[in-house]
Amino acid sequence: MTAQKSDVLIVGGGFMGSASAFFLCQRGHSVTLLERDQIGQYASGVNFGNVRRQGRHLAQLDLANRSWALWKRLPQLIGEDLEFLPSGHMRVCYDEALIDDLHAYAAAPEARELDLEVIAGKALHERFPFLGPEVRGGSYAPHDGHANPRLAAPAFARAAVRAGARVEEGVEVLDVQKVAGEFQVTTADGRLFTAANLLITAGAWGSKLSEQFGEAVPLETHGPQMAVTEPVPYSLPTVIGVYTKVPEEVIYFRQIERGNIVIGGGYRSRPDMLTRRAHVEPRSTLNQIQQMRRLLPAAVNLNIIRVWSGIESYTPDSLPVIGASGKVDGLFYAFGFCGHGFQLGPGVGDVMAELISTGQTSTHIAPFDIRRFSPAPILSSAESPSLQLTSKVL
Repeated sequence: MTAQKSDVLIVGGGFMGSASAFFLCQRGHSVTLLERDQIGQYASGVNFGNVRRQGRHLAQLDLANRSWALWKRLPQLIGEDLEFLPSGHMRVCYDEALIDDLHAYAAAPEARELDLEVIAGKALHERFPFLGPEVRGGSYAPHDGHANPRLAAPAFARAAVRAGARVEEGVEVLDVQKVAGEFQVTTADGRLFTAANLLITAGAWGSKLSEQFGEAVPLETHGPQMAVTEPVPYSLPTVIGVYTKVPEEVIYFRQIERGNIVIGGGYRSRPDMLTRRAHVEPRSTLNQIQQMRRLLPAAVNLNIIRVWSGIESYTPDSLPVIGASGKVDGLFYAFGFCGHGFQLGPGVGDVMAELISTGQTSTHIAPFDIRRFSPAPILSSAESPSLQLTSKVL
């Protein structure tokens, strides 16, 4: 069997894998990307399309800022338009007690580049008169916006191909191992791919590959619930999302320039990982309609014309896995983005290319290290710290 060689082999053709392939080629690497189905078919192509930084875990903002700088350079960067609109993003709440949380987030040093503005009461409704009367406050991020997720991963993959990458769809990976300092990937059609570096960007299936190297990640899979309305005159450029402690109140919407209103949030489904299918929950669609009545009363009579779902993976701490393996040299990961990876896509690709090329990155990614899921070492009695009868709130 003749091996097909490259500098970097990427398994998984979502946004992270496609962006990584592009930026690796920009750094002069030979790259092969293998996707079992179609580029961007699962989480990358079916999400809401939020290009937002506000509301993220503060530890993600350094990466999100790097990604935002790249979003601003589209389409010059890749030669294609992803319909990115930096139209602003509002994070609103029904509970006045949560306004303090919005202020605290805006005041955090990590959020200084977001230029957040917290608005409440009469001032909020004068500025956003379309919001329902139950809305008490909100945080406005002027630089955030939205884009078309169906376009993103395929566009980056095409740009990677133009830059010299080999991108193959419909290729199922059967076995991954490292032999004599080289990664070897065997596919279902009997081919062998080899590379000095391996990047796993396989989304909800990422742990299936990482556990072959002794680094399992406890992923849960969920199907996001999405809907879109009939087109109406374009008048809502700002993305709106609800910040709440009540799960069924989680709702967000954006209007695209063609007039349709895209809606997400609410109950999630459990995908069938054998058939690789996720279903829409009727109760979720009904809940979205009910919640939209509260958030955007003017939308009450609009018709829903399409609903869909996808397959997303979630980690226990709601943070992704990004970075180098803790056990195997030349092995890297970028998966488990917990339903909020779309904005991070270009930044993750750029960071992984930098990390693979230089062994380090200027962006703070330590909280996303896969080793946080490794079992804690068992200490001897001499090494064990004395018991503390206090608790620490993180």
